[in-house]
Amino acid sequence: MGFFEKIKQGLKKTKEGIFGKIDSFFKSFTKIDEELFEELEELLIAADCGAPTAAEICEQLRKRVKETGTKDPAEVKNLLQDVISEMMDGGQELVINTTPSAILVIGVNGVGKTTTIGKLCASLRSQGKKVVIAAADTFRAAAIDQLAIWADRSGCDIVKHSEGADPAAVVFDAVSAAKARGADVVIIDTAGRLHNKKYLMDELAKISRVLDRELPDGDREVLLVLDATTGQNAVNQAKAFKETAGLTGIVLTKLDGTARGGVVIAIKQDLGVPVKYIGVGEQIDDLQAFDAREFARALFD
Repeated sequence: MGFFEKIKQGLKKTKEGIFGKIDSFFKSFTKIDEELFEELEELLIAADCGAPTAAEICEQLRKRVKETGTKDPAEVKNLLQDVISEMMDGGQELVINTTPSAILVIGVNGVGKTTTIGKLCASLRSQGKKVVIAAADTFRAAAIDQLAIWADRSGCDIVKHSEGADPAAVVFDAVSAAKARGADVVIIDTAGRLHNKKYLMDELAKISRVLDRELPDGDREVLLVLDATTGQNAVNQAKAFKETAGLTGIVLTKLDGTARGGVVIAIKQDLGVPVKYIGVGEQIDDLQAFDAREFARALFD
């Protein structure tokens, strides 16, 4: 299955939901007027785009209709696709050009963080990169064990300590191992205790100090893993993490299991943080690098 087909299949529930009504929605109008934009805004809110994002989409669409002189409501769908694509575009490329680079993966338990790390390892390995995983979620023994399984499946090295160990110490050892082994990337798992922001902030600060000291000129990504099935709750979660963690990107998992795909648009627009990967299935190769134009095309195709 090709790249576009994977995304299209992964967005099937979203397309069959609210976005699937877009065609018939535009065809139900005989002219482009304010009623069309107001009803479209309500439709986008129902698709979990969020009220501010839905309003911005409609405002941009009004301008586009005026600029192009479009008169036929049925033609507005293509303009809508362009507006959504442009709103989501920019910053989605993973910046890991130094050797080694660091990818810090954060997120609450249950969002698919460990699985995402395993799939990300497989993706980077398929690009010929050597990866070391730092099992720095030492709060749960299960997290370390699960990560070890994914490391084995994806053919990556893992550095782990015992449950309760200092996460920063794990990161130090992982970076040292990456340097010694000539690895391209260190992927760092972290504990997701969002309910205790101070503890989380302190832990991430310690890890950051280790990376500042050991990889002073290294590229660093801070990726937040979110569960798409939670809709607008994912946006609220991202806002909370953004306050504590200096995010560079979002990984949105379980997109194939929800009709709330509009949340992708809300995250980029509301937070100014790009979506870098989307999870569209259970297989190890079902983590897809985000492409705004292909995403918008899959929504409306």
